Amino acid sequence: MSCRGAGAQDAPRRRLFGRRATGMGIRFRTGGRPRAGSTPFHTPPSPVSFGLQRRGGRTTFARSVKGALNSLEERLAEVRGRIAAAAGRSGRAPEAVTLVAVVKTVAPESVAAAIALGALDLGENRVQEAEGKIEVVGRAAPGGAPVRWHLIGHLQRNKAARAAELFDRVHSVDRPEIAEALSRHAAGAGRVLPVLVEVNVAGESSKFGVAPEALDTLLERVAALPGLALDGLMTVGPAVAEAEAARPHFARLRTLRDAAERKLHLKLAVLSMGMSGDYEVAVEEGATLVRIGTALFGPRG
Repeated sequence: MSCRGAGAQDAPRRRLFGRRATGMGIRFRTGGRPRAGSTPFHTPPSPVSFGLQRRGGRTTFARSVKGALNSLEERLAEVRGRIAAAAGRSGRAPEAVTLVAVVKTVAPESVAAAIALGALDLGENRVQEAEGKIEVVGRAAPGGAPVRWHLIGHLQRNKAARAAELFDRVHSVDRPEIAEALSRHAAGAGRVLPVLVEVNVAGESSKFGVAPEALDTLLERVAALPGLALDGLMTVGPAVAEAEAARPHFARLRTLRDAAERKLHLKLAVLSMGMSGDYEVAVEEGATLVRIGTALFGPRG
């Protein structure tokens, strides 16, 4: 089954992308009642202040701009610049790191604006919310470039079938049952789904992910499944007051990856780690995917 929408999806996409995507051509929803049972979408306010953690302390950016699109454009440029600088400090090109814009609770109009600005990798926490947004904004930018949807949140087994259809990558494989369910549905649909194994590096009881000591066993099982392409690891770092405190956890994920590649003869090139408060440190420690929400769209209400 193809997960690319057509027909009924075209009309709502035309409403978002029919005008020029530059300037203030895309309208942003500022109110309205969500559908019954749906998750309310968040539209970034303006002005917005947010903090980014980095070596040497906390930097706070305050933005007062003409409109939501201009504000998002500035934030996106800021984050991209910081990613490029951190990549340089780790001896890599900026292109080695992909920005995944986390659109959890973000209104489709704002998601469309991010796409128009070149944010072509989008992260969602929930299958149901992603389904609604994909129906509206689709899988291609106004110029035709493909938009890739990432599932970055915890996946329940009963959502695996839909996840295997909707997403271009799943970051949160943390147990054999989920891997097997994704494998079955992806293979049945005739596709190969890229996946990452989530590791609970810090051992936090509140976080999902396989324990480091059980990682190799899970990697072997996932790598053997049809319909899946295992190509890396993911972790959610602990909440820290300063970004530098997250460094040991990111370094540990890289070390676990390197050891697994040697022992299991796997190629695990992708490291998904780092969020709005610590992504620069994550890039310095080898992240190839960073998941950024607040630094782009403002705090969630």
